[in-house]
Amino acid sequence: MPANLTPEYMTAEKLYREAKEPEEKLRCLQEMLRVIPKHKGTDHMQGDLKRRISQLKERIDTRKTAPKRRRPSYILRREGAGQVALAGPPNAGKSQLLAALTEATPDVAPYPFTTLKPVPGMMQYEDVAVQLVELPAMSDTHMEKWVFECVRAADAVLVVIDLAARDPDGQIERTLKMLEDARVMLYGDAAENIESSFIHKACRGHIVANKLDVEGARDALELLPELVNIDLPILAVSAKTGDGLDELRQVAYDMLDVMRIYTKPVGKHADLGTPYTVKIDSTVLELAAVVHKDFAQKFRSARVWGSSKFGGQAVSGDYVLHDGDVVELHM
Repeated sequence: MPANLTPEYMTAEKLYREAKEPEEKLRCLQEMLRVIPKHKGTDHMQGDLKRRISQLKERIDTRKTAPKRRRPSYILRREGAGQVALAGPPNAGKSQLLAALTEATPDVAPYPFTTLKPVPGMMQYEDVAVQLVELPAMSDTHMEKWVFECVRAADAVLVVIDLAARDPDGQIERTLKMLEDARVMLYGDAAENIESSFIHKACRGHIVANKLDVEGARDALELLPELVNIDLPILAVSAKTGDGLDELRQVAYDMLDVMRIYTKPVGKHADLGTPYTVKIDSTVLELAAVVHKDFAQKFRSARVWGSSKFGGQAVSGDYVLHDGDVVELHM
C-alpha cells in the first residue's frame, strides 16, 4: 500500500536531514510522526519514527546528566583600585613594561608569543595600588579567544605597540579592529557615539607607544597622528630606560575614574595611609557599603573633612564625596 506522504511530512523530513543539534532533530522527528498519514501503508514508518525518537530522547537525557567538562577560566580577580589590561601585538614589550611598573617577573624574550597566560602585577601610584594584567599577544595568525574575555573583564585597557616596528600605525589599527570584532570599544576621555546595541563592553583606552629608546622611534611617533585616525590618546614610553613611566602610572590610575577616600574611626585620628577607592561622584552611603557590607544598612550619619564647608561637617548618606575626603561613619 503506498504511503502517500504529504508535503508537510516531506518538509519536516528535509529539516531533519539538515538539522545539526540533537534537540533540533528530535523536534523534526516528532513533527514527522505528527503529520505522517495514519494508515496501514505507514505502519512500519511510524514504528521507525517512534524508535528513533526514543533513542534520540535517551541520547539527549544522557548528555544532560553527564558531567560537563569545564574549561579553565583565565579571568583574574580584580585587586587594588582597579584592573588595567595590557593588550597588543607580539613583541611590543608588554612583559618588559609590566616588569618595569610592578614587582611581577614575567618571561621577557626577544621572540613573539612568550606570554601564554595572563600575568598580573600590582603597580603603585602614590598611596594606591592598581592591578596591571599582561595578556597574551593579539594576532591575526595566532591568538587565544579567551584573551577577549580578559579584556572585557578589565576596567581599562592599555594598547601597547612597538615604535621600532615596521608599521606601528598598522599595529594600532589591527589591534583595535580585533577588539571591535569582539564587540569591545575603547574610548578616550568621553564615551560618546557608542552604539550600545552593538558593543558588549566599552571602557577607557590609551595607546602606549613603547621602545622610545630605539633609533628612529621618535620619528615614527611624530608620524602616528597622521597615519591613524583614532580618538585614543597616545603616550610614548620606554620600558627599558623608564622614560614616560611616571606619566603612564598616572594615566593608568586616571583611566579607572576613581577617587581616594580616607576613613576616620570615631574619636581617633584618620588613617591616611590606606585609602578606599570608589567611583567618582560616589556618595557617603556608597562608601559605607565598600567599607563593610553591613554598614550601608546600619548607616545613621557621617562627618566629612576636606571638601565640606567646614571640617567635620555632619552629612547624610546622599552627600557626594570628593577625592581626598576624610569620612567618619556613624552607625
